[in-house]
Amino acid sequence: MNNKKNKFCFTNEQIADISNRDDLVILLKKENVPLKKLLKTIKYNEELYDLQVQLLKLQNWIRKKKKRVVIVFEGRDAAGKGGTIRRFTRFLNPRSMRVVALNKPTSVERGQWYFRRHVKELPNPGEIVFFDRSWYNRAVVEPVMGFCTKKEYVEFIRQVPEFEHMLFETGVTIIKIWFSISKNEQDKRFKSRQNDPLKQWKLSPVDIESRKYWDKYTYYKEEMFIKTHTSFAPWIIVKSNDKKIARLEAIRYVLSRFEYNGKKKTREILSPDPNIVQRFHRSIITNS
Repeated sequence: MNNKKNKFCFTNEQIADISNRDDLVILLKKENVPLKKLLKTIKYNEELYDLQVQLLKLQNWIRKKKKRVVIVFEGRDAAGKGGTIRRFTRFLNPRSMRVVALNKPTSVERGQWYFRRHVKELPNPGEIVFFDRSWYNRAVVEPVMGFCTKKEYVEFIRQVPEFEHMLFETGVTIIKIWFSISKNEQDKRFKSRQNDPLKQWKLSPVDIESRKYWDKYTYYKEEMFIKTHTSFAPWIIVKSNDKKIARLEAIRYVLSRFEYNGKKKTREILSPDPNIVQRFHRSIITNS
């Protein structure tokens, strides 16, 4: 075994003797490999695989039943939205699902009804659409950064419950997830992105500027929850300081919303952890 740069090497004979997970654990302990993080990663990958199998079953059911499903991913910058969406969609059939991540509106779109460009992206029968940020940009990001007027913000807040109710009445299932991250954890992730050339593309000028407005984001986030949380389109808050746990629990929550074919046959726990996933309630005051 070679400990240089934390790389562990094993002989062909040692590898040949591994026939199951227990054999691997015994070998790693014998060679003094730090196991806690490794076993956590193994467990995470196993759970993720099983949940992704369930997502495929759900997708097939949605396709056959001609359901229309919208899943909205919102949260502060670096809260883990994009990584979670990638785990949701990795093995799904691209013919009946889409990821929507709209750029800033064009000059033409700015003169249109605000919801128009989002309406064009709504799911067809049998389809799931994942919104990596959504119409809720106008609820938090735009007023914080000065990208909309007060009149536009007030109009949006008044219209969005009506807009979502119309979707609900036409048979669209709307799932709205807010990924909740602490200020310290956000700072760590921003620094990681700044120092990693493969992640620097994730940092936009708006992301960097937004760090100055934590409290303002909190105010508008809480206003959004209070004024747009409804029985037909509730806000679900996922604690995401631990990205891996947040991914698993977000998938569990979505699976828990449907009674699809084959769901009862799995041994995997499909109910989300209530310590991680919470339905917004107006008596709850959060700071993330």
